[in-house]
Amino acid sequence: MNVAQILGGKGRDVISVPPHRTLAEAIRTLGEKRIGAVVVTGADGNLLGILSERDIIRAMAEGGPAALEHPVSRVMTGKVVTCRSDTSADELMEIMTVGRFRHVPVVEGGRIIGIVSIGDVVKHRVAEIEAESRAMRDYIAMA
Repeated sequence: MNVAQILGGKGRDVISVPPHRTLAEAIRTLGEKRIGAVVVTGADGNLLGILSERDIIRAMAEGGPAALEHPVSRVMTGKVVTCRSDTSADELMEIMTVGRFRHVPVVEGGRIIGIVSIGDVVKHRVAEIEAESRAMRDYIAMA
């Protein structure tokens, strides 16, 4: 299984915010979309960073309520680890585990084509294991 298969099942929608938006505006977007991270993109669509729930908690712990008025660019993680659509699910899980993050943008040809969360990876891995289990049960029943 690879990232392209995961995106095929979940879709390629990517929610993004511009770097000048306030943290409060970004939080509203996360809540409305029921997601845990947004990518931060420039006017040209290029990836500038990622803003996750952890970034928000860190900003609030350091700045208190005043942090809500900070621009996203001040709070986001600027060094974003990405993957490609041909990245295997196992490799992606390793990347996420080692980096201790839960969202990875998928980039092809310099453009963001999707975002994968650890929940997406786990969901597809569980489905894969269940399919293997069914195949084994069917094989045993035929023997």
